[in-house]
Amino acid sequence: MNSYGSSIKFSIFGQSHSPEIGMTLEGIPAGKKIDLDELQKFMNRRAPGKSYSTSRKEPDVPEFVSGLVGGVTCGAPITAIIRNKDTRPSDYSNLADIPRPGHADYTAAVKYGDARDKTGGGQFSGRLTAPLCIAGGILIQLLRENGMEIRARALSIGNVKDSGAFPENEICGDIPAVSRESAGEMLEVIERARSEGDSVGGVIECVITGVKPGAGGPMFGGLENRIASAVFGIPAVKGIEFGRGFESACIKGSEMNDPFYFDEEGNVKTKTNNCGGILGGIADGMPITFRVAIKPTPSIAKPQQSVDLKTGENVTMTVNGRHDPCIVPRAVPAVEAAAAIAIYDAIAAG
Repeated sequence: MNSYGSSIKFSIFGQSHSPEIGMTLEGIPAGKKIDLDELQKFMNRRAPGKSYSTSRKEPDVPEFVSGLVGGVTCGAPITAIIRNKDTRPSDYSNLADIPRPGHADYTAAVKYGDARDKTGGGQFSGRLTAPLCIAGGILIQLLRENGMEIRARALSIGNVKDSGAFPENEICGDIPAVSRESAGEMLEVIERARSEGDSVGGVIECVITGVKPGAGGPMFGGLENRIASAVFGIPAVKGIEFGRGFESACIKGSEMNDPFYFDEEGNVKTKTNNCGGILGGIADGMPITFRVAIKPTPSIAKPQQSVDLKTGENVTMTVNGRHDPCIVPRAVPAVEAAAAIAIYDAIAAG
């Protein structure tokens, strides 16, 4: 499935080295003004070309082919494409039948056989997070109109953790962390991995504010379910936790429970937010907080053991081409985009 949503419908199409990639977003009311300059700024946060990322040069400028008239939604499905301008499928010619460890090459071969796209990960590529960010960037603007904000940061890269308070403080630069000192140390970790022909992963933290109590639902329609489903559409995501997450398995109920109280305006609040703003799948009005584990980029320059699916031999292989030594910084806006899609879909459901 390359689609998501029940109240809205969102779908992604394309492959890493196809002529275009894109998305269609249905169910958005007519008459909504979309700030295309703001959307492009959001897209630029994910785009390649930064000092710590792949050298592949893609401007990632969306071309809207339907759904917008003069930057305003017209009620038709919103469809946009991004033209791939810097593809080099030849980088993968020596790996057509040798699956890269950590990639979906082998499982794609099992499922699709020789019909699969063997270049750049095909439909399994992180390149497909660009159209994810088109839809997410649009919905972030619409959610903001109703008082909701979605912000994420690199909580950690390798063994370096951001020491700044979040979301009270702003992100400081290209490495999306609050502490400039931590951001500098994260960059050093990334560059060290690159120099060693290796890669490094990390954790992204996302906070959603302004969601009113009652959004979501029980069981499979819960906010955790919806958010997790959207977030796991991002390649390299290997885990997600809400609130205190796995730490809650190691503490007592008296430590985990969030005491209720009335604020000065008579609204029900909690003194702590260990549940991450969600109880029984439904928003309780506190900030929704979750963290996402991002694995190290599997395409590394070090020699690795694999197999040749054509000859049936064990082989030693190396990965050529252009790859990020760490995708955490560029995945931060993708996590925000996935969260926006999930929250908008849940709120539209009532």
